[in-house]
Amino acid sequence: MTDPSGPAGSGAPDDADSTADTESSTPEVTPLTHPADGVPDVLRSAAEFAEAAERLAAGTGPIAVDTERASGYRYSQRAYLIQIRRTGSGSFLLDPIDEPVALRPVIDVLDGPEWVLHAADQDLPCLRELDFVCAEVYDTELAGRLLGLPKVNLAAMVAEFLGLGLAKGHGAADWSRRPLPDDWLNYAALDVEVLVELRDAIDAALVDAGKDDWARQEFRHILDRPPTPPRTDRWRKTSNIHTVKNVRALAGVRELWTAREEIAARRDIAPGRVLPDSAMVTAATAAPSTIDELTRLPVFGGPRQRRLAGTWLTALQRARDLPDSALPAKKAGAVGLPPVNRWDQRNPDAAARAAVVRPLVREIAEANTVPVENLVSPEVVRQLCWDGIDPPISAAAVDARLERDGARRWQRELVADPIADALDEVARSTD
Repeated sequence: MTDPSGPAGSGAPDDADSTADTESSTPEVTPLTHPADGVPDVLRSAAEFAEAAERLAAGTGPIAVDTERASGYRYSQRAYLIQIRRTGSGSFLLDPIDEPVALRPVIDVLDGPEWVLHAADQDLPCLRELDFVCAEVYDTELAGRLLGLPKVNLAAMVAEFLGLGLAKGHGAADWSRRPLPDDWLNYAALDVEVLVELRDAIDAALVDAGKDDWARQEFRHILDRPPTPPRTDRWRKTSNIHTVKNVRALAGVRELWTAREEIAARRDIAPGRVLPDSAMVTAATAAPSTIDELTRLPVFGGPRQRRLAGTWLTALQRARDLPDSALPAKKAGAVGLPPVNRWDQRNPDAAARAAVVRPLVREIAEANTVPVENLVSPEVVRQLCWDGIDPPISAAAVDARLERDGARRWQRELVADPIADALDEVARSTD
């Protein structure tokens, strides 16, 4: 299961067992080491999927859903196991690899009832890739953030709300492996064993805190927002690329990265397992011109890299042959706004606005016990401060701007008025 400890949609590590949060002590828990009804068999055939769909249709209430992927092992982010549980139906482990088309009866049953997911952003994309449709979602991880919990990984929240200790440990495993080990399947089944109970407990806490409507708006936003567009110049994310000192060598990194990407996609292998970033930087800097020179470099002398030596050398040769006009820039082109600490020179009025608005938003977040990044996206706040609001500055104008940039109603209700007052005060002081 994916259970990031960072802000929702932040690209945090795919690690359900994160223990980075240490702000609160661990509550007393009763170990939950095995599913109450035992670990279900892994279903693989059309007949098994159809039977599971019938049982799920006969159940009641929300449906707990989880997936296991093979991040760090495979190029794709496909689901290699799907876990489902519903009251009255029991738990199911579905292997979607051999007969994904045969999942249709299960897909149809799940189109309508509320899904309970933990960190929905991580699971929904691979489920949508299989044509699953989620009409209504309940994200227990995001609900925990809205409550201001110091730990929002699944194990911590199950301990906090249900007094149970989940047996964890295989979240970062290679779930493309077949057959899957018994202890991995036990782990996978436990991830949905009490997810509906957790949903009910945390929903009661949201109601008590007056934040249940906030949560509903956030859950709707998860389903409605478009996919994040792909990054440009992804090759510039190569580790230690900052050590590459000239643009010809940068071109070498880019060509090696592109060749590696093609191999990784074709073989469905994580790129770093095809060729480490460190090896690409070393080769691009050394610029070998023969296979013998290349294979004397670290990593490239191993049997697997010797077989690919011609591919890597061809990539480096492409970089050498590029005209100067086709070489990459030393630094990536600026995307988005400059860092706030440079605004004094670039846009002094924006700097003045940010100096007032950003601390104000933090204060509002603290007063409502919600992470500042969940109150209003920091990118939205920065853009608002950079652009400002045309006079006359009003709460309605700020509200309209925030709505245009994706802020939900509950967020705007908390921040539009105070931000408008702050912007108006800054404007008056700089007139």
